[in-house]
Amino acid sequence: MACCPDGKSYRRLNAIHLLLIGVGFDLVLRNCGRGERCLRLWITRFNAQGIDGLTYRPRPGRPRKLAAATVESEILPLVDDPGLAGQLHWTAVKLSGWLKQEKPFDISYRTLVRYLHEHRYARRIPRPMPEPPDKDKWTQQREACATELAALLADPAARVFFGDEAGFEGDPRPRHKWVKRGSRPTQGYYGGHLRRNVVGAVEPASGEFVSLIVAHCNTEVFQAFLDVMAEEVPPEEGKQIHLVLDNAGWHKSARLDWHHIKPVYLSPYSPDFNPIERLWQHVKGQSMAGFLTNDGEALTDKLLDSLKNLLDDSKLVRSVCALPSFNRK
Repeated sequence: MACCPDGKSYRRLNAIHLLLIGVGFDLVLRNCGRGERCLRLWITRFNAQGIDGLTYRPRPGRPRKLAAATVESEILPLVDDPGLAGQLHWTAVKLSGWLKQEKPFDISYRTLVRYLHEHRYARRIPRPMPEPPDKDKWTQQREACATELAALLADPAARVFFGDEAGFEGDPRPRHKWVKRGSRPTQGYYGGHLRRNVVGAVEPASGEFVSLIVAHCNTEVFQAFLDVMAEEVPPEEGKQIHLVLDNAGWHKSARLDWHHIKPVYLSPYSPDFNPIERLWQHVKGQSMAGFLTNDGEALTDKLLDSLKNLLDDSKLVRSVCALPSFNRK
């Protein structure tokens, strides 16, 4: 009764419970507020099907063409790797047509798209990434890096920050927007090269965020950021502060004073291991989207407001920078 999906099921099971503990039929009938025919029907269903006879309600609509397990075993592997079907690229139309011809699945385009959405698939434009010259060596380095990061994040004596730089322009890339059908939306631009850079570090576990707006990036600028971070994240007894970085030249300069921070370097071609990348994309897609200026001060002020909002909302930072299990492939 405590696990009933709704009040109707609870009322039915309560009536059966009263009958089972010896309450008279007439008293149960008055308690449940239903007619004699209805109560006898509940008893018949309970005797024939047990609890399910009183709590299960069939879902409305047509039955599914494919079970969820079939979708997971037969369709999703093809979406992840088109090469299994001798293809290089899928669209939903192309995949639904291929399934009708090659598999005993008579599912429409709309049904296929609904199944993909149910399994958290969405259309995304892949981020261009240069192919490593030696893929086998790259795979080994990537696996070793994933293992090191997983161990570091599981260490209770370690605080792990992820750092990187990002550029923000006065002529931002146009973003999706809602417009009336038939209209031709436009976005102005100045055609200049106004740009501000941000050096930052984030701790996904706590949402703590440290950043510095700069004109460019080099060893001196990165040293200034390390000085700021050393003040913002002071040493803690029994804790080692780690800063995970890519392999930019100014991150590895021998002239750097790391204070109490220990650097950790990602394997080459592994920007997906750095969650601060998603934070930069969030700022560009949310706070800075549609902001157009040819004034350097205005760009700096807008960027400063955007970063302050992140500093005041650690819950948002944790959500954007949440660490999934590292993909070692």
